[in-house]
Amino acid sequence: MSENKIKLITSESVTEGHPDKICDQISDGILDAMLSSDPESRAAVECFCTNGLVVVGGEVSTKNYINIDSTVRQILKNIGYDGPDSGFDCDSVGIMSALHEQSREIAQGVDEGEGKEQGAGDQGLMYGYADNETAEFMPLPITLAHKLTQRLSEFRKNGKLSYLRPDGKSQVTVEYHEDKAKRVETVVIAACHHPEKSLETVRKDILEQVIKPVLGELLDDKTKVYINATGAFTIGGPTADTGLTGRKIIVDTYGGFARHGGGCFSGKDASKVDRSGAYMARYVAKNIVAAGLADRCELQVAYAIGISEPVGIYVETFGTNKIAEDLILKAIKENFDFRPKAIVEKLSLKRAIYLPTAAYGHFGRPEFSWEKTDKIEDLQAYLEK
Repeated sequence: MSENKIKLITSESVTEGHPDKICDQISDGILDAMLSSDPESRAAVECFCTNGLVVVGGEVSTKNYINIDSTVRQILKNIGYDGPDSGFDCDSVGIMSALHEQSREIAQGVDEGEGKEQGAGDQGLMYGYADNETAEFMPLPITLAHKLTQRLSEFRKNGKLSYLRPDGKSQVTVEYHEDKAKRVETVVIAACHHPEKSLETVRKDILEQVIKPVLGELLDDKTKVYINATGAFTIGGPTADTGLTGRKIIVDTYGGFARHGGGCFSGKDASKVDRSGAYMARYVAKNIVAAGLADRCELQVAYAIGISEPVGIYVETFGTNKIAEDLILKAIKENFDFRPKAIVEKLSLKRAIYLPTAAYGHFGRPEFSWEKTDKIEDLQAYLEK
């Protein structure tokens, strides 16, 4: 087989104890706390963490009082930073808050008024993607990477690998032949662990209890496996590296398999089309693929601040379309409403649902409303007219 028909595609994931993911969870946890009693809350919450310190900032508008201190400490505790031995103690870490009210000039572009629809919270472009490579309608590399980090976390919490600490990462390189996944070329795991556990034991346990069960037949005798390749990994989390909200956007979406828009998701309420527009684009792309109109679908949507209708919608099916792309685009425009208010209503986005999105990806998880495939019959019926 010629070399140009074989390609390697790599995606990574991180556990919820990774410094950047700590910040995403804090940002979304604060948003959820606001939405829990005030669904009209608006937020753009950012977080920064480093050794012994969490800083929360941003602009919010809510009728709900939020105890930032206790919210942050509870999230850290739930992650596993629950004592001095964890390296980032939820009870002793310093917390600084610098939240302020949303700018009136931003709000006036979003608020409904007499004769005025709710507009987009900002300009920007968002992408949604789906393919039929996995049951989740997600690319295989990111799906496998998330399953590895989820298993690391699961085994840390249930005691099967109790010596693990919250920080960890995975990376999977999949070999494709003629755009079909054939095998895993390389798998990389970095797992923070207790210093009393030998590196040899850590590597053996992770290979046998994490990697092999997840990757299964995709592993072969040529697969390269790297586990804590630099040696012992006993200092992790914010003690070892700083964290920042929105710094793992490719982990959050499609692992680099598809394009990404300009903004992150975490800490933003649904008036921010960075988030709601990307969720809607995923919802549409998944329904297009699930309806059998294409094997792969990538959708771009673009907005102008204060304007309700998108300024552009573009669809790409990479030659896998079963009908003409212009007909697919027409079906999308006729069957989906991309105005911000309509998106919020369709996907029920004014609920306190966001903290779970902040680790292990926003897509490919059936518990989220934007993962429904409830438009299949509508699309098929429309195209049969």
